[in-house]
Amino acid sequence: MRAQRFQFSLLAVAGLVLLTACPAEKPVETAAPPVAAAAIKAPAFNADSAYAYTAKQVAFGPRVPNSKAHVACGNYLVAKLKQFGLSVREQPFEANTFDGTRIKGRNIIAQYQPQTARRVAIFAHWDTRPFADADKGTKKNKPMDGASDGASAVATALEIARSISQQPAGQAPNVGVDIILFDAEDWGHDETSQADVPNKLPAGTDSWCLGSQYWAKNLVPAGYKAEYGILLDMVGAKGGHFTREALSLRNARPVVDKVWNTAAKIGYSDYFLFNDTSEILDDHKYANDAGVPTIDIYDHPAYGGEYFPAYHHTTADNMSLIDRKTLKAVGQTVLQVLYQE
Repeated sequence: MRAQRFQFSLLAVAGLVLLTACPAEKPVETAAPPVAAAAIKAPAFNADSAYAYTAKQVAFGPRVPNSKAHVACGNYLVAKLKQFGLSVREQPFEANTFDGTRIKGRNIIAQYQPQTARRVAIFAHWDTRPFADADKGTKKNKPMDGASDGASAVATALEIARSISQQPAGQAPNVGVDIILFDAEDWGHDETSQADVPNKLPAGTDSWCLGSQYWAKNLVPAGYKAEYGILLDMVGAKGGHFTREALSLRNARPVVDKVWNTAAKIGYSDYFLFNDTSEILDDHKYANDAGVPTIDIYDHPAYGGEYFPAYHHTTADNMSLIDRKTLKAVGQTVLQVLYQE
């Protein structure tokens, strides 16, 4: 994912206003709502399990499309979701990357309670960027582990799937849950770190989010509908913070409110900050285009002028920064949201 060249942010009294290419030095802060006890108790989210799922993905090596590690990890994810009893479909596709590589990808779509009319989607991407271009020197062209950027989000989705699949029939959530894992999200051209690298795609073509672009134009299941979606991306790093991103606010404000208010109610307001920050390009853009009002939960520095934390698109994005407390905060919040439906 990358920062948008033009950004929007929702301000408390002024509505939507156009920002410059750089976010404000300090994100807009709004008051947190009064905290009340959660009315419905969700199952406990097991952070140890989510940590293990993160480590398992990283152990395959960088999950770069066209690599053996990518194929092996994809097979693992499909098998794991089937093990949890979900109905699983694979959506293979081919795409051209900005550097002229023809890649083979696959989106993985798993459904819990597929017969249920009311549905909520949990999105994540399972590939890794083929180069750590935000690094310096010789590391710049090395592949990255993508422990937080990708693996932690998929791991959180897996643990949610495992948790709800183990509940007795009378304790299942009142909605169907779809785990949709996009491929080829991260093989895009970054104008900042790759100014010296030509973008071979036609002008106006988005080089990012190739899997979600394909899914949005070729919905699986056919005619797919969900009440809303939650995109998880970079949700496992120590000291992680999650702010209210502008595209999420514009397209799915009720969902943002639902998630952030729930986090406050169950004690995770230190992670889910009531700060409004600028728009980024991520898979939620194409989920929204497909008619699913979708928000993005991703690690955003609490203050300062950076869109992303220092580990973003570097070789530092490895298991050493993964923190069970952050995984717990995100996973438990999303589980609680599902059980309040």
